[in-house]
Amino acid sequence: MNLQFKSFFPAQRTLMGPGPSDVNPRILTALSRPTIGHLDPMFVDLMDETKQLLQYAFQTQNELTMPVSAPGSAGMEAVFVNLIESGDKVIVCQNGVFGGRMQQNVLRCGGQAIMVQDDWGTATDINKLEQALKMHPDAKAVAFVHAETSTGVRNDAQALCALAKEYECLTIVDAVTSLGGIELAVDDWQIDAIYSGTQKCLSCVPGLSPVSFSQAAIEIIKHRQSPVQSWFLDMDLVMGYWGQGTKRAYHHTAPVNSIYALHEALLILHEEGLQASWTRHAHMHQLLKTGLEELGLEFVVDEQDRLPQLNMVRIPEGLDDGAIRARLLQDFNLEIGAGLGVLAGKVWRIGLMGYGANQKNVDYCVEALASVLKK
Repeated sequence: MNLQFKSFFPAQRTLMGPGPSDVNPRILTALSRPTIGHLDPMFVDLMDETKQLLQYAFQTQNELTMPVSAPGSAGMEAVFVNLIESGDKVIVCQNGVFGGRMQQNVLRCGGQAIMVQDDWGTATDINKLEQALKMHPDAKAVAFVHAETSTGVRNDAQALCALAKEYECLTIVDAVTSLGGIELAVDDWQIDAIYSGTQKCLSCVPGLSPVSFSQAAIEIIKHRQSPVQSWFLDMDLVMGYWGQGTKRAYHHTAPVNSIYALHEALLILHEEGLQASWTRHAHMHQLLKTGLEELGLEFVVDEQDRLPQLNMVRIPEGLDDGAIRARLLQDFNLEIGAGLGVLAGKVWRIGLMGYGANQKNVDYCVEALASVLKK
């Protein structure tokens, strides 16, 4: 056994995979500020401001808007365990890994998942959703992924939500990779429950999950027939801590320094402006697209459905996926992502998220790939 331990200092990587993304130095500095109590009046003020900044990022006035003290997967679980009860029927649109995780959450809540399936790399077919809604008029909710991280597909959240509302369904949306990177308008699009992550286009450290619930969703939570199966994620309890005013009910010890980091990340987004951030991500995608296509690499997703912040390209025939990614990491300190599920070994996923969506990273990625592919 080696007992000669020492402090850990990681290599300086360029993170261009599906997440985490490069963290803005301002955010790393925010993490190092003095820790204060999670019920300290100064921290309560910071909670209120963080909430307001999240409302701006989500484009919502929802009162119940806050970060769950755990990663995006916990935000997903928080939404489902609060809204779905045994016997509830939920239509789940799946065209990648994360739609499948929605299905698993429905089943673990005792619900029935009605699946609308589309090929990985293609957008959800709204006509298939309408067929499912007609066949299941008793469905409680429609759930889908806005930006499918496993494939780089953007689903038309506005249209899917509008259709769900025609059939009086709740709308549940995964925005883990979309928040801050592409247009998202919770109130205008009639999204009832949404969750995201801090480590993607917000360029924050992993470990928090912003969520937001509409008033209609809150009413469902307040009038459940059975207790929420998770005490920690019970929004009826958490609301007492993330509510209004200086008097807060103790629920759990919030990750104080991580909230500092999220506040700084949201402040940076607010300073840039949502539209400017969306435009920057789109512009960097076009630059990356040009560079990759000059190397002979082909995009999988049709251009109209493509995410600017998560680019999926086919691996040329005869190349060893793992060996090339290992060489990029070893020789260039550059991380890109592998394919998942049915796409494993067939594609690379190249992220352009938040602070990392800049021309320096684009040029570096193209040059590094060109060097490794030549060898």
